Parts: sequence; structure tokens; C-alpha cells
Amino acid sequence: MSPRATKAETGLLGENEAALFLQNKGYTILHRNWRSGKDELDIVATFGRFLVFIEVKTRSGTAFGQPWEAVTIRKQNALIRAAEAYIRTFQMDMDARFDIISVLVSPDKDVLIDHIEYAFSA
Repeated sequence: MSPRATKAETGLLGENEAALFLQNKGYTILHRNWRSGKDELDIVATFGRFLVFIEVKTRSGTAFGQPWEAVTIRKQNALIRAAEAYIRTFQMDMDARFDIISVLVSPDKDVLIDHIEYAFSA
């Protein structure tokens, strides 16, 4: 990453770190950046009996609040729509849940991850 990372580069770093974090916790990643129309699921994973839809929010600072605060009701509704499409498409028969992974990246590229399980429900 360059000293002045673009928003896309920061986002990709956050998603890569989140996927590694989840794998280290025993999650199985099924898909990344799965799309249904204009809606997107950052990470879809399984963990135990759960199908987990994970929204990753990455920021380089907290001037505009914590990353997870960007998951508004409107965004939650888009995630729910995408999750419903995913379940239909792959005929999944598992309990589903929605998590948020909040990633803060320091100027030195240190990463702080906050995993919010059961962040919201459909």
C-alpha cells in the first residue's frame, strides 16, 4: 500500500485482514464480494451451524466515527436482500446471522479488528 492509500486499497486491505481473522477463528469462507444485482456481500462464511454474512467496514481513522457505524439501516436492508438471494441461489438450509467486522488501519499499517457477532437481524 502506498503512503496515501486510496479508499479502494484501504478497503481491500481490510477485507483481506478480516478474511484471515475469520479463518484463524475457524470460519470457512464460502464467498467474497458475492453480488446480487446492486447488492453485495463482503464475506459469506460458515461457522458451526451458522451461515454468516459479514459486512466489513475499514477506515484509516475515527474522525467520521467507528467503521461499524457506517452500517446504516439502509445498508442492513441491502445486506438482508443479498443474503436472501444467496440463500435462494445456493439453496442453503442453515441458521443465518449477520456480523460486522470493523477494521481500523493506522498510518503504519497496523490493523485493529473488532468483530461484532449478531450485529443485526433480518
